[in-house]
Amino acid sequence: MDDGNSVTTKLLTLLNVSATKVGKRKRTYEEHLGPSDKLNKRKSASFVEPTPELDEKQDEKVQDVETDAVDGAVEEEVEAVDDEEGENPGDSYEKHFGNHTALLTESTRNVADTRSWTTVNEKLGSLGLAAISVPDSPEAASASLPTPDILDKLKTPLKERQAKLSPKTVQLQNDLLSVLSTRRDIYLTHTPLDTRKPTREAIALHALNHVTKKRRRVLKNNDRLSHAQKSNPNDLPEDVQDQGFTRPSVLILLPFRSSAINWFHALSSHTPSPQYQIENQSRFLSEYGLPPGAIDKLATAEPGTYPADHVDTFKGNVDDNFRIGIKMTRKSVKMFTEFYGCDIIMASPLGLRRSIEKEKHADYLTSIEVLVIDQMDALTMQNWDHIKFVLTHINKLPKESHDTDFSRIKSWYLDGHAAYLRQTIALTAFETPETRALYNSFINVSGKIRTDKIYQPIPVPEGIEQSLVHFDCTSPQEEPDKRFHHFTTQLLPAIMKSAVQSTNTVIFVPSSLDFIRVHNHFRKQAGVSFTILSEYSTNQDISRARQAFFKGTKSFLLISERFHFYKRYKIRGIRNLVFYGPPDHPQFFTEFLSYPFLDDGTEASDVTRKMLYSKYDWLRLERIVGTEAGLELIKGV
Repeated sequence: MDDGNSVTTKLLTLLNVSATKVGKRKRTYEEHLGPSDKLNKRKSASFVEPTPELDEKQDEKVQDVETDAVDGAVEEEVEAVDDEEGENPGDSYEKHFGNHTALLTESTRNVADTRSWTTVNEKLGSLGLAAISVPDSPEAASASLPTPDILDKLKTPLKERQAKLSPKTVQLQNDLLSVLSTRRDIYLTHTPLDTRKPTREAIALHALNHVTKKRRRVLKNNDRLSHAQKSNPNDLPEDVQDQGFTRPSVLILLPFRSSAINWFHALSSHTPSPQYQIENQSRFLSEYGLPPGAIDKLATAEPGTYPADHVDTFKGNVDDNFRIGIKMTRKSVKMFTEFYGCDIIMASPLGLRRSIEKEKHADYLTSIEVLVIDQMDALTMQNWDHIKFVLTHINKLPKESHDTDFSRIKSWYLDGHAAYLRQTIALTAFETPETRALYNSFINVSGKIRTDKIYQPIPVPEGIEQSLVHFDCTSPQEEPDKRFHHFTTQLLPAIMKSAVQSTNTVIFVPSSLDFIRVHNHFRKQAGVSFTILSEYSTNQDISRARQAFFKGTKSFLLISERFHFYKRYKIRGIRNLVFYGPPDHPQFFTEFLSYPFLDDGTEASDVTRKMLYSKYDWLRLERIVGTEAGLELIKGV
């Protein structure tokens, strides 16, 4: 975080740049909702003075302004503010994101920076066990959950939809909405397949509620300024700090375009027609769905052909390079809005990184107040560095002014403290060291919540010879070297000496870097026949390797976890399983234990299983051997 002098210098620079640009004007959050003399007359393209930077997207933005004015949308939105619930200073939105929030103090910032949270363990209804961390007292952490502060215009349709759901699903959504209303960071560490859709819908409702409350506050202040300008231009209200440096306030990070379609459906479930018009919906479904004529073999296959989690992850368009802006108005949802005019950004980490690197800045991420990271388990199978790159660019001071009206910016934005109030909502099917490290970096001064789960051991067919092989390690930094040393000097030589275990043996390697290392080691071993399956294997490579291993012409088969994540092939010919480390995905352990029995006549006594582990494998280990047994294993080393 920048110190005070650095923040002040940057802001003064922005103000100077803004003041000296020719042809620029200050804009507010709703660009077309300015003083009253502009409210009631038709806007034309000349309302935005042409500049060298004006491109096709900006022209589209001007056209949006024209359309809104002609249709009377401006007047409808302003008049509608007073018809809805009034601003409640006591609701969680105002308490957390208000200009004068009491949550943001030097003390709470210090707790967040030093990670010296007060943590208690509680049961959060249907969400289960959770560790709740707050910057103050244990009493604050264990306080009862609030009633969700959802606006009536969103709450009423929600109840109508919930009337068609099971009581269990309704309870899950209501409990989640209550937790979300605390504005604390939330890390859901276990999201089963059957809960993902209702979970998405609850979070989408929370995001829409946030955008709507923010917009209503801005509209109301616009109305106050408009009336004050009419009655007494020399006495304008000063308590109108209601926005950030740029408009987007919600960012949703997703692994695939198919994931974006799922979130689009979750958002549109709360914005049904005819009350809402969804603009560019056909274009969105076309660009984010499969190409015309393409057949999705996962979606059309017989149930049971592919594992359910694999179908859920990979059906549809799995392109991982995308970004899209969504603008919310009172009666419409506008897809493909340029970033500086939208409310919600949906993007993949790769797509957003490419945008940032192309633009040389990420000013559209300066004012993100709700960050959602979904399917983190899938994101860890991509390039996690993209996630870290994007997160380092959120809530920074902007490089340019973007015609911002600095008199409307909340003080904590100007102080450079926006990251302390941002609510991060992270979802994963299971924890990994990367996702836990991300959670540990959360600094929301309202606190943070991490759900927990007690795992039961995965059943292993009786009769299989199995062993857990421990190696000593004193730090995470030296763990890869220690693992490799133990594998190459003790575990692998013992396997090579056994006539039974030195053939029909699969070596499963979770980490891609470890996989490269093990592969290189095998290449140096004279007289050892082996083949590999990695995420870079072509279809021809895959077919050749599987056939060679099944026929026994290759004694060892090296498989990376990423290969199995993306391809999910069933491997025949296995008699010996060696896990270089516990797999991240616990179902992969079960699947590989079942593969030997694809071959006729295989008995449990014909199969062996070894797994290498250290105390730093705890998160993976407990999902396989169970939480209780995992604790005993870790304590005993």
